[in-house]
Amino acid sequence: MVIASHNAGKVREIGDLLAPFGVEVVSAAALGLAEPDETGLTFADNARLKAHAAATASGLPALADDSGLAVNALGGRPGIHSARVAGPERDFAMAMRTIEDELAGQSDRSARFVCALTLAWPDGREVTVEGLVEGDLVWPPRGTRGFGYDPVFVAKGDSRTFAEIDPAEKHAISHRADAFKKLVAACFA
Repeated sequence: MVIASHNAGKVREIGDLLAPFGVEVVSAAALGLAEPDETGLTFADNARLKAHAAATASGLPALADDSGLAVNALGGRPGIHSARVAGPERDFAMAMRTIEDELAGQSDRSARFVCALTLAWPDGREVTVEGLVEGDLVWPPRGTRGFGYDPVFVAKGDSRTFAEIDPAEKHAISHRADAFKKLVAACFA
């Protein structure tokens, strides 16, 4: 199965989630597949675009993830533009600072991570699901594990950022894990 991503962190997390199923995975980057333009208006739209592009180009089933951070006080931003805030160099330290600057003076620090997963086959069939985890943003960033906005996100009921917890524990509670459970139920149950 192709993991339709060029993001090493996402590929690693999705590969870890698929490991118990004995699925052999390869990333879109390893296959030299082009990254399609993410022109969708929602996470689900973009996951569909990426999955279908990878399935068509590779002739293999493809699993795509589109995910990001939605901050309530910012009207859901950065949302589908979460990676773009980090710029072409994927500078998430800068992206986290940008979000923190935009939150200046705001008392509402609530946010959620959203993940849409699409599993697409070369014949055009697909399954799309969405997962989320609610939480709050903290400052300054804490922890060295994870990627993206993990160092500033604390899930409801916890006191640690996603970057402070063990990856296996994060896999059990994250937005990606929530979406993955729904995908497994839709495809393998």
